[in-house]
Formats: sequence, structure tokens, C-alpha cells
Amino acid sequence: MTALDRGETPDPAAGDDKDREAGEEATASAGAPGGGLDSEPGGDVPDGGGPDGGEAAERTAEAAVDGASGPDRGAEDTGGEASAVPEEAGAPEAHASSETPEAVAAPESPALSEAEAELAAQRELHERIERRKAEKEGPVAAGAKLSGPAADLLAAVRAVESGEKPAAAFFDAPASAPAPRRAAPATPPVRPSGTARQPGARTASPEAVDAVAAVLAQGGAPEPLARPTATALGEQAADLLREDPWRLLSVPGVRPEQADGFARALLGAECGPDDDRRTAALVGWLLERGALRGHTAMDATEVRAALAGRAVTDPEAAVRHAVSEGVVLVFQDGLDPADGLDPADAGEAGGIAEEGSGDAARQTDGAGDEREPVTVLLGLDRYALAEEALADGLARILDSCEKTADWSAAAAAVPSASAAELIRTAATAGLVAHSGGESARDEPAALITAARDLGLRAVGATHSADGTRRLAAAVGDPLAAVVLADLLSGAAGPGRDTDGALAVDLLVVLDAPQLDVETGAMLVESLADGTRLVLSGDPGVLGSAGAGQVFADVLAARACPVVVSRTPDPGPLGELVSGIGAGELHQVAAPGREVVIVPVRDAGEAVHRTVQLVADSVPRAIGVPPSGTQVVTVGHGGSAGTTALNTALKQRLNPGPGRFGGYDPGDRVVHVPAPGRVAPGTVVSADAEGLHLDCSGTPVVVHRDQVASSVRHGWALSAHQAAGTRWPAVVVVLPGDAVAGLSRPWVYTAFSRGERHLSVVHGVDQALPRAVATIPVQERTTRLRSLLEALSVPDAAQA
Repeated sequence: MTALDRGETPDPAAGDDKDREAGEEATASAGAPGGGLDSEPGGDVPDGGGPDGGEAAERTAEAAVDGASGPDRGAEDTGGEASAVPEEAGAPEAHASSETPEAVAAPESPALSEAEAELAAQRELHERIERRKAEKEGPVAAGAKLSGPAADLLAAVRAVESGEKPAAAFFDAPASAPAPRRAAPATPPVRPSGTARQPGARTASPEAVDAVAAVLAQGGAPEPLARPTATALGEQAADLLREDPWRLLSVPGVRPEQADGFARALLGAECGPDDDRRTAALVGWLLERGALRGHTAMDATEVRAALAGRAVTDPEAAVRHAVSEGVVLVFQDGLDPADGLDPADAGEAGGIAEEGSGDAARQTDGAGDEREPVTVLLGLDRYALAEEALADGLARILDSCEKTADWSAAAAAVPSASAAELIRTAATAGLVAHSGGESARDEPAALITAARDLGLRAVGATHSADGTRRLAAAVGDPLAAVVLADLLSGAAGPGRDTDGALAVDLLVVLDAPQLDVETGAMLVESLADGTRLVLSGDPGVLGSAGAGQVFADVLAARACPVVVSRTPDPGPLGELVSGIGAGELHQVAAPGREVVIVPVRDAGEAVHRTVQLVADSVPRAIGVPPSGTQVVTVGHGGSAGTTALNTALKQRLNPGPGRFGGYDPGDRVVHVPAPGRVAPGTVVSADAEGLHLDCSGTPVVVHRDQVASSVRHGWALSAHQAAGTRWPAVVVVLPGDAVAGLSRPWVYTAFSRGERHLSVVHGVDQALPRAVATIPVQERTTRLRSLLEALSVPDAAQA
């Protein structure tokens, strides 16, 4: 690597992000709108944790919540929080004061002994799990509140699932009904090109918004919060808020102290810190915040500790109430399946009796021998059901595939030994995991080519449009690659057959570490029996923006055959990144100035040198124009975060008044159509319809109501936003205040985004090698691995 001295004009362009810390009150970044939360769309997450990018939709609501501070905005700019409600009524401590009448406390129930309480809890758990088992065997008990066409559609689906009516019976619909899907042709059709229009935000009726605004005004909350509240809670939002003011916590961007102040202003002396409505809402909110860090479940001990920190005097009772109300589900992790006892029966069968009430309580069998601890996990039903559906779907795919195919000739035809191994493995297994670096992406491309040569419908799905372009080039067919989100939505790809399954025989999912559990469940449920699925990716990069760690759990559970690529990434950049993956940051020989280190003293100098690199040095020394150079930094806030860097880069590269909602034609932006999805683009124009973008050659129109929450300047990105995309040159900015956001996966992801050149604006001294050596990926709490291990699939993986 080449280091430049301070003050020297650099020739070439030599966190995990901590913008949001779930479960903690975030502070406003310097100069960033949104008050108490850093709300840039598509943001990053703590090491392998869930996304603040998953909260892109919160931006508007947060602005509404924090915008009420008015003249106090200056406090935000220095990191302070602006409350959306009167401060004297906003903090949980106000509820716990002596002014709160004791009469508002929850009525006391008859005292139970510790043993009686534990037995009652075990019986309740057993009954609940039995009900869940029965529900899984029959029609899904969901949609009870639907009406009209939605209810009719749900009834039709259940009728087919239960066998009461054949699926064909519902295709004899009148002419006014939508026509059924036709079987997809063997050759994927070419999707017509055109402008992709981002639909307008889903909103409630004006009447509902007005009713909510009246309730919010009564509770001292700002009026701009009315629309997102009505959208989140539905047409009956006003009535729901009157009955339970803490439902305001379900609105993205609202924090507990704000909901507390709203409730106290609305209910007065009738509310207290242990109000069942408050504690239930807090439990749900904590799990939602955990999901933003990537967890699909949380240890009940951690939840209780967080509740205690928010003035809940009996966290144990609060958790039990939330479980009984169906706010969260409870799971026990640690029972050994080899004992022949289903965890659902453990509480009642008498073979295992729990001693103590802790979540890692000791377990004893009938003979009194001590067993391994049992961990009690709490989870939201959406993630629990997604993980169960994903585990079942992966097992089905693994078991249903025809394993007698002979692809030996195709394997022998490829020069790469790793590619040949992948082809042979895919020929004999329905589910395969493939891991490797950037160069290893050629191996899935060889597999797709071989399968298509055999007459199979083979498609590769990537995380980004750039990944699709690179895969299509490797395969030599633009129809062989598609963005995964577009494939699942039907916007691109081969379409679906008459049964609703994707019309593919082999699906290769690249960038698999970016796959969250909900997308994974949707994916496997879209694959017909007999379809082969290959999950391919680099285990060293940052995890998904959504909750879960699908690729890591599949690898850890040994749920299927695993092919590890032996193809190294070439050149100085490949050598550097490979060393980071092994926990070592060492100097590499870079005769072509492929890697350059630019030392800086402070954040101001970091911004100055970054602009100089992008605008002057890299184009002159490396031959890469500013449009081909991407800046990557740790987080959105701070004096050298994406917000500050984008401001400086726009001023230098495309100055203008920002007449289109802060944007000018030619501005480099990123569009975040959904949490976790980032599409780099350029502003073309704007009109009454919305903001017109060019995203990798695809025209996109962003509705004017969604510009603020889904579009931001894109000269500088966070590492999570950059995942799945590569540029000719990359400038990684590491100011002194970025130390807390550094980890090995973050550095690995950021440093591996450049194809030809990497500049590192270095201001963290020894914190960088220390992070690479000692801060590995932060584990996410998930249940998928244990579910896969319990499905008796490891035997197949050993084949």
C-alpha cells in the first residue's frame, strides 16, 4: 500500500454503522434532519445487525415528531433530542413519581407460590404450543378482520388448501375477474422496457387523518404525525389511540418517552408506568428495535432489563402479560431432541422440571440429574412464522429434487475445479450452499450456463442491478440474471406457472448474505417441488438489512451440501481483502497504485481530502471519472458521515439550488424503494408526478410524497448501502469518530467494493487493524439454525 504524507496532493484515490442503536434513544447527527433519530433511508446497522436502513420509511414520521421542537433545533444539531410532547409529561420517570396515584396501578392478583406460578406458566406454554401445532395442520387462522374481496380471496385459498375445492374451480370466474396466470414458456420472455413508477405512499382517508389529528392535538403531539399514525393504525386509528395511547409506539420514529408524554396528557392520572397497555407496547417496541439489529428473537432476560430501564417495576409480569396478550411469542431453546421430548411437551410431561424462574434456569430430569440450561426467547409472530416457513421450505426443496441427473459432461467442460464441483453437487442435491469471494461469482455463472445447455430453465438472482449486470455478462445472456426483489414481485424474470410457482428449474441466489428471513420465506414458497436452489455468497460481508441471517444459519446448521470456492481474488485488492477476511490487515505491494492510504488529522481534513480524491486525483492518476468513484463511510451522521460528505461533493461536482426538493438534474442519488433495497441513480428531472431518476439505465419515477423518505444523495454511501455493488474506484473514509462503527465485516465490505482502485482516507490510527483482528461479526439471535437442525436434514448434508 502507498501512504501519502499529510499536506501532499494525493495522486490516486487512496460501521458497522452506528447511526441507530436499537433499544436506545438515538441522538441527532450534526446537521441531519429528523431530530432524535438519524433517519437516512437505506442506512446501516451495527455489526451484522439489523438495519437502520430498514427504517427508511421512518424518516417522514421522525421529522414530524421532532419537528415540533421549533427554536430548539439547535439542540438537535449538538446531539440533543427534541421531544414531540410536553417535556414535563414525556419521561417515564414522571409516571413513577409520587404524584401518580396508586389507584392507577394494575390490580393485584392472588399471590401464588413460586412453584404454582411456574407450573401455571408451563401449562400455559404447553397449551399455546399445542394450539399453534393444530393451527399449522389446518388452515392458517389469519385474516379474520378482512372483508370484501380480500376476505373472499382468503376463503378461496383456504378452500383449496383444505381440499374442499380444486384450484381449477376458481378459474371459472366471470370475464370481469382477473385472468389466471398462464404457464411460463420454457424460454424466459423479454420484459418490456419502460419507466418504473414508484407507487404513491399508502395513506389513510382524509377523515381518518383529521380524526387522528384531533386526538394528537388533545395529547399534545404534533399535527404532522397524523398521517403516518392513521396509515399505521388504519381507519379506526383515532378510537384506538383514545383506548390505548401507547399504540402511538407502532408509528415509525416515535420513541417511548414521546408516547409516554402523549398518554399522560391524554389520560392524566389514569396512566402509570406499569399500565398493561404501556408495558405491552414497550415489549413489542423492544422486539421491533431488536429486529432492526437483525435479531428475529430476543432473550427474555434482555427484554426484562430494558423494561426495568424504562420504569417498569415488575418486568417479569410485563413480559408474561405481553405473551398472554399475543403481543409476542415465547420459545425455549436448549432442550435436547435426543431425549425424545418435544419442547412443546417439556412443561407438562413431567420428564423435565424447571428449577428456578430464570431464563437460563437449570433443568433436571426425573432422576434429578442436572441438564443444560434452557434459554427463553421472545419473538414477534411475523419473524417466527417466516423462520418456520423458511425451514420447512428448505427441507422440502432438499428432499423433493430429482437427484439422478447426470451432469458429469457439463462439469468436465469447465476449466475451474470449484465450478466443476459446484455443478456436480447441484446435480445431486436440491439445496446447495456455495461460498467464496468476488472471483468465485464465476462459478455460479458456470452452473447456470451448464444447466441452460442441458435444457433447464436456469436463472440467477442478485441483490443489486450491478450484480445482475455482472452475472449476465458472465453467463452471456441478459435473460439469465435478475434482481431478486424484481423476480419475486414479477417485475422481471421468467414469471410464474399456473400454480403460482416461479417458472424455473434451477435458481441461483447470489449475494445470499443479504437475504433476510421474510424474503427467504417468500422465496422458498415461490419454488415448486423439484426446483434446485443454490445459495451463493461471501460469508465475510455485512449481513442483511432485514432481520435474520439466512445464509449464515444454513451454513452453521449443515442443512445441505456446501461447496467452498478455491478461487482467490486476484491482485493487490484481492490480497488485501483476503487478509481482512482472515483477521489480518497487512501492507500489500501495489505497483499500479491499486491501494493508497491518505492519512488525515481530523474530520474536516477527511472531507477536504475525499473531495480532492474524487474530483481530481483519481481521475488524473487512475483514469476513473468522478461518476465511477464511490465514497463509502461509517454512518450517516457526524462531521464526516454521508450527509456531510454528500453536501461537500455536490457543491464541488454538481452545484445547484436543489430546486427539486433539494435535488438538481445530474445529482447522484440512491433510491430506496423498500427497506434494504438500494438503487444508485441520477436525477433527470421533476414534475407534478414526482422525481424522475435514471437507475442503472432504468427510468424510475418517485412519487412526490415519497421523495423525502426514499431518495438521498449518493456520492457517499454507507457500507450496507454499498453491499452487492462494485465500482471502478472506491474511497473509504475513516474519520476519528468512526472508531465505534468499525468491525471486520464492515472493513471487509467497504474495502472490497473497488474493482481497480481503493483509497483509504485514514484517521483512526491503530483502531483499524484492531477492529479487523478483534471485532468479528456480531451474532444475531435467530431460530432458523435450530429449526433446520430439528428437521432431520443433516443426514442429507452428509451425503
